[in-house]
Amino acid sequence: MDSRAGSPQEYGSAAIVRASYNPLMALAPDVCIRGAGIVGRTLALLLARERLRVGLVGDCAPAVGATSDVRAYALNAASRELLERLRAWPDDQHAAPVLAMEVHGDDGGTVRFDAKAQAAPALAWIVDVQALQGRLAEALRYQPQVEWLPSPVASALTVICEGKASAARAEFGVQFDAVPYAQHAIAARIHCEKPHAQTARQWFAGGEILAFLPLGDSCGGSDGNSVAIVWSVHEQRAPALLALDDKAFEAQLEAASHHELGRLTLATERAAWPLQLASADRWCGPGWVLAGDAAHTVHPLAGQGLNLGLADARELAQVLHLREYWRSVGDVKLLRRFERARKAHVAAMGATTDGLQQLFAQRSEPWTTLRNWGMKGFDRSGPLKQWVARRAMGQE
Repeated sequence: MDSRAGSPQEYGSAAIVRASYNPLMALAPDVCIRGAGIVGRTLALLLARERLRVGLVGDCAPAVGATSDVRAYALNAASRELLERLRAWPDDQHAAPVLAMEVHGDDGGTVRFDAKAQAAPALAWIVDVQALQGRLAEALRYQPQVEWLPSPVASALTVICEGKASAARAEFGVQFDAVPYAQHAIAARIHCEKPHAQTARQWFAGGEILAFLPLGDSCGGSDGNSVAIVWSVHEQRAPALLALDDKAFEAQLEAASHHELGRLTLATERAAWPLQLASADRWCGPGWVLAGDAAHTVHPLAGQGLNLGLADARELAQVLHLREYWRSVGDVKLLRRFERARKAHVAAMGATTDGLQQLFAQRSEPWTTLRNWGMKGFDRSGPLKQWVARRAMGQE
């Protein structure tokens, strides 16, 4: 799943009033964060705790005609710990624990992960986008070190958190190397005839990937019968699926999920976007740095996009916390410590998700037999399987 949150919408008027009378912002901010999505908001809170003055660029007024966001994020234990530390973790109704995960191949191969086997309370939590944005906005409302800004201002450090479509990268001469997948992601929320049992499910078939992510009751379901879907489909098939009426689309979903949760009913509109693997050639320079999707994007099949972005925020805040007293927050040698710490990890995750996507995109023999044989072997692998699970959970 990919981190593409928009600008702040909640508590906007209160933030505007507070900012207008904030004496701490008489001086230019130490850090200007361009992009007020989830990564930008999280970073602003982290840097404010370091007693840095932060300007957060984004529209804090409610969006006219805004509609509900159908996306949901799979957040791991490391992301949860970070957000809890900032008092921004959503309540239990908006953060459903994943107690098990089933991954199904296209010829009988299956891998199952279980939280009990990892001695963990959950493999991940499926978090409602709007609930998370609201909690971050509430935390920012009571943080006097942060000011909402309508446009960028001069500062010792500029952090670009504008997402994969960032326009600011070009201002700093950054080349964003993007390789498009021949796939679009379709997202929606559905009600299921059968309860999801706190289990995330994923099906690989015909080069496409369908994921069912269990939601809490307040996200539109009852008794655990609501899931968020992310369906990575061939780009030429996406327009036809989006054009189907609800009944026809539901029938397609039921077939793709092998009727595992019974009859399915759409609960929201459908959203779609193209998928890509991308990375900036440089993540930093004198007085600027990239974070989140502005620096990197990966295929959503492992649900690690926002976890990577939040790890960027955590690492950048730590690097600035540990800086020598005589270094500016915009010192390029300091910022390269952040780049070195994160770039290798992100590249490894990108290679893993890309490899899996490419493997299951092969439809001919012997690929089908080999990958399903590999899935069965991996499911019985013991230590290797546990190591992969720990990595995905952020327990490195």
